[in-house]
Amino acid sequence: MIRRRVVVTGMGVVAPNGHGLERFAQALREGRSGIRLIPELAELNFSCRVGGVPEGFDAIRQRYFDHEKLLSINDNIGYASVAAVDAWCDAGFTVPEAEDDRLNWETGVIAGSGIGGMDTISRTVVPMVNAGNVRRMGSRIVEQVMNSGTSARIAGLLALGNQVTSNSSACSTGNEAIIEATARIRLGLAVRMLAGGSEGASPYIWSGFDAMRVICRKFNDRPEEASRPMSATAAGFVPGAGGAFLLLEELESAMERGARIYAEVLGGTVNCGGHRMGGSITAPNPEGVKRCIRGAVADAGVDPGEIDAINGHLTATYADPMEVKNWSAALERGPENFPWINSTKSMIGHCLGAAGAIECVAVVLQLRDGFLHPSLNCTDLHPEIAPFADRIPHSVVLCPDLKVVAKAGFGFGDVNSCLIFRKWEA
Repeated sequence: MIRRRVVVTGMGVVAPNGHGLERFAQALREGRSGIRLIPELAELNFSCRVGGVPEGFDAIRQRYFDHEKLLSINDNIGYASVAAVDAWCDAGFTVPEAEDDRLNWETGVIAGSGIGGMDTISRTVVPMVNAGNVRRMGSRIVEQVMNSGTSARIAGLLALGNQVTSNSSACSTGNEAIIEATARIRLGLAVRMLAGGSEGASPYIWSGFDAMRVICRKFNDRPEEASRPMSATAAGFVPGAGGAFLLLEELESAMERGARIYAEVLGGTVNCGGHRMGGSITAPNPEGVKRCIRGAVADAGVDPGEIDAINGHLTATYADPMEVKNWSAALERGPENFPWINSTKSMIGHCLGAAGAIECVAVVLQLRDGFLHPSLNCTDLHPEIAPFADRIPHSVVLCPDLKVVAKAGFGFGDVNSCLIFRKWEA
């Protein structure tokens, strides 16, 4: 069976530190944080009162959608829809008119989220049901709260007729969407796929994590210092929100239409640690993580020594030292020849279902421009990570020879994902 090659021909991102590829790329280069004080969290007596939320999004979405569409676009669907439209246009396509009945049967979308439309459920559905006002709820609620509402909305905006589904695998969601979409193109079932993830910004999404005391509560007075992956003073992850999509395309199609190609998706894999060998709902099984990394490298057909950099999961929890050790063991590369490793979450927080997608965009931008963004707030490295200190950038590192980057997601529920990207060189 022929395994078709898959390339990235378009991207869109709505991140806490920038909307749009160039703003986001500049924020990455500068090490600019998108983490800010969220006053509502203080009012609700949260221990953590900071978060990474895209700024000015109401004004942004009003530039994209008319009043009719805005009525059924909450934050989660909004972040996804803007990012998907941006990726579509970035790839050289145009948004069809609503009256145009032609369908793009060759293109589909996999749009994931971790928790999804909780803001609509909490602020509209529950209060109106409890007040006996069901009849006043309107007809647009279902599409905002069903898990597949995001992919359905994108399909309608862009007239997509191939696979249109939504996935949900906690922190691995965005990576998993890209891996599944890549597999579909490889098999010849689609020519191109939009793949990514989104997550709304809501205290009702973040409340459970606050109750678990796994999100940062020690830096409320210094928001930009709150997300501290790999740091000895890491105090939990910072909640975030946003969305990102990659337009994945069969190489032959991309070349035939003269598309600009950013990178190639060499391979990827997902697995689960099964809540054994130290794994649980909240902790990764180290053997599962290592098998996932090795599986991605094997699927990509590269040697572990070819990996130039790792964009880690690295959330600023107790799992960070274990993650670095697992990478070292899986790649059989110790501190003396370890790849560069950085954490995008140090700038944007943990965007849950959107994390993998936003961070994959960060990976491709770094490959495109030949740089590695800094990991913020980790000059006081955790002692167990200290041997790898020389491979962690604290300011932007120019890497014109950067070619192969691994992107990981090791999520809540002991689910793992890993992708291997290679810079496109004609």
